Amino acid sequence: MKQPVKQRDKILLTGSRGQVGWELARSLSTLGEVIALDSERLNLSDADAIRRAVAEIKPRIIVNPAAHTAVDKAESEPDLAHAINATAPGILAEEAEKIGALLVHYSTDYVFDGSGNAARREDEATGPLNVYGATKLAGELAIQANCRRHLIFRTSWVYGARGANFLLTMRRLMRERPELKIVADQIGAPTWCRGLADATAQVLAQVESPSRGADKPEAWGVYHMTHAGETSWHGFAQAILDLDAPETPARLLPIPSSDYPTPAQRPLNSRLNNDKLERVFGVRLPDWRVALRLCMDK
Repeated sequence: MKQPVKQRDKILLTGSRGQVGWELARSLSTLGEVIALDSERLNLSDADAIRRAVAEIKPRIIVNPAAHTAVDKAESEPDLAHAINATAPGILAEEAEKIGALLVHYSTDYVFDGSGNAARREDEATGPLNVYGATKLAGELAIQANCRRHLIFRTSWVYGARGANFLLTMRRLMRERPELKIVADQIGAPTWCRGLADATAQVLAQVESPSRGADKPEAWGVYHMTHAGETSWHGFAQAILDLDAPETPARLLPIPSSDYPTPAQRPLNSRLNNDKLERVFGVRLPDWRVALRLCMDK
């Protein structure tokens, strides 16, 4: 007599067309049945739609990479940014708590004020400089207030081989223009969306493992998750140029942030300390240069 096939746990994934969401759909597939919803199937500015989706799917894990990530545009549409980045995560947290689901959420280095030169730890004081950072911080606080089983991963300078990001923009502009002026006084860690997704899957495999010792301290909370090392936007662009090797390379000129004014102020120091992630889960992403090469080789 055949044994019934065990039903796989469901993972609700938002923002499935985004660069991180697209990679997560692949990385999380070994952990359960991924129900991947894009913005057309789940509008995160619609509170009722969020509650209906969670109630219907009844996921074991909710993973929320979706966000209003247009940093400058958020300055002119703060209500929409708040709805997606702050209110929606809070609702997901409430619904996750109701059904005992784990909520995984992604936040940003922009929750900090960018002062100093040291890599920021998770427990350091925040102080966002723009609407995007403020709404992402509000989302973190809403999750912490409403859902015990949560993991918030703060990351920085996310890029990939698809979507809209610095890597693809630079590769295009380097072929169109003989000279590019690139900001050189903002420092952070470029983070490949695939590395972010794979690291998330590694963490969730541990959290959901039946063999995880009950005597270990609970792992819920905020973690920083970026590739190792640091550079400026100019350094990032130079590394892209070196790997791309176009026939007629563009000249890259370093400039200060003051020479490239934007609607949203950016932090000068976007360094994040990833020691907690390694200490609790044994996960550390490789150097950003290694990841960039792998991404561009795809």
